Amino acid sequence: MKKILLVDDEKGIVDVLKSYFEMRAFQVYTAYDGKTAIKQAANNPDIVLLDINMPDIDGLAVCEKIRDYISCPILFLTARIETADKIKGFQVGADDYIVKPFDLDELGARVAAHIRRENRRQEQSTLRFFSDMVIDYSKREVSICGEKVVLSKKEYDIVELLSINAGQVFDRERIYELVWGLEGDGNSDTIMEHIRKIRSKFTAVSSRSYIETVWGVGYKWVG
Repeated sequence: MKKILLVDDEKGIVDVLKSYFEMRAFQVYTAYDGKTAIKQAANNPDIVLLDINMPDIDGLAVCEKIRDYISCPILFLTARIETADKIKGFQVGADDYIVKPFDLDELGARVAAHIRRENRRQEQSTLRFFSDMVIDYSKREVSICGEKVVLSKKEYDIVELLSINAGQVFDRERIYELVWGLEGDGNSDTIMEHIRKIRSKFTAVSSRSYIETVWGVGYKWVG
């Protein structure tokens, strides 16, 4: 049974969506405010429908808070369609926008499409072994000597990019573009800090850092 988290401060909208998705055999979790949404994210949903405009913690802040810990699709529900809002939403980790008012069947089809895409991504993933490290791409998990290494979403994305392309050198700008996207609001210095943190986590449990600096060029994965 697939799990969906519905977050909106309008109880009527949540009730309608809850009934709709329960009829389609979803396990439904609900929240009417940002604080509850963050707590409900611990149920590890397969997809999240998240309202942007909420009184305590808005949807953008909720998405940014939970995105490092859950990898499922997050779809914003919003009446605001300004380009700046969309860019900000994608920057904090949203996967799609659903504009209010929406057709329930179209919403259901969008949800189903995102879940199918996520399932395909997981099915195509494999295990890879590097010295004392195992990367499970389907679970987005890294283990060293049997001990799980806790990485943020962006840290894992960098590890995935470099490890899948082991031996290939990527400069900071290219890593930033591939991991954050063209709409990211940071800069390539962000990569240096993330790689410093990744190496620190690796060397805390291993003699290897796995990510090698190619001076004047960039970084590469060495297994």
